[in-house]
Amino acid sequence: MLTIHPKGESATRRRAPRPTAVSRIMLVIALTGGIGAGKTTVSERFAELGVPVIDSDLLAREQVQPGSAGLEEIIRRFGPEVLASSGELDRDRLRRLIFRDPAAKKHLEAILHPRIRAQMQRRISEIDSPYIVLAIPLLVENAQMDLADRVLVVDAPEEFQIERVCHRDRQSIEEVRAILRTQSSRAERLGVADDLITNDGSLRKLLDDTTALHHHYMSLARDKKDI
Repeated sequence: MLTIHPKGESATRRRAPRPTAVSRIMLVIALTGGIGAGKTTVSERFAELGVPVIDSDLLAREQVQPGSAGLEEIIRRFGPEVLASSGELDRDRLRRLIFRDPAAKKHLEAILHPRIRAQMQRRISEIDSPYIVLAIPLLVENAQMDLADRVLVVDAPEEFQIERVCHRDRQSIEEVRAILRTQSSRAERLGVADDLITNDGSLRKLLDDTTALHHHYMSLARDKKDI
């Protein structure tokens, strides 16, 4: 199911306006959703349609490449044991560490999030396009709604999320439930949504809903440029 607020009205107008982090004419869409909801498929479909997509997960990887300032700070904070034998960050080891230690998680976020945000803002300023998509899985958790004009949430029933992640990542039901508990709730994500794709059907339906939103965003981008 595809839900667009009537007349394209943004959540920023339905609620108190949020300040924008960058000055822009281009329309910026923030794409988010819980684990296993289908946001990667939606992101890839936008890219197929020629829309520039900035992926915060890819930016995060850039910040921890060997020799980067981000990785050096992580080593100082967590010790060399978070490195693999290749000298690269052992993401699985670090993930296990922060999963069981909330304070460690906050320390890691303090290292990475400002760097990711600054890099994302630089990328936005360099792109010339009717609109762009920022793929930010933890948009709500990190309160980054101010980076975008509109928020698109890809939503799915929890049982669908669990089934997909168990199949995709070979994790147990309890492991997936534990991950879900660390993320914002469905209600919290839906509360910031301007547009909503409910991914509870076929892949074809998900792709068609994304294409329909693309045409809607192109129309909104034209309107914004004319203002």
